[in-house]
Amino acid sequence: MARITPDEVQYIAGLARISLSEDEVRQMARDMDQILDYVATLEELDTQGIEPTAHAIPLDTPVREDEAVPGIDPELAVGGAPQRAGTAFVVPKVIDDEGDGS
Repeated sequence: MARITPDEVQYIAGLARISLSEDEVRQMARDMDQILDYVATLEELDTQGIEPTAHAIPLDTPVREDEAVPGIDPELAVGGAPQRAGTAFVVPKVIDDEGDGS
């Protein structure tokens, strides 16, 4: 029984702003069903007493004490900037207005 419908795949594709052909939608629905079947298989495993891990192998993570230090002087931070406005960097606009912004 299919858990993921073609309509759901189309909806998700719309959220991701991608277009899929009808063949791709059907294949994606099958693929997503297979993923859910695999997850269901994993849920059957007894994980009692298994310590959660973030990595497959043990990793030594160096740590240091977190201590507050004074920030860099704003004048020094922008001192080498090609363009600045006071203590702010001036950068070129990269996004066009899309609507009225309200």
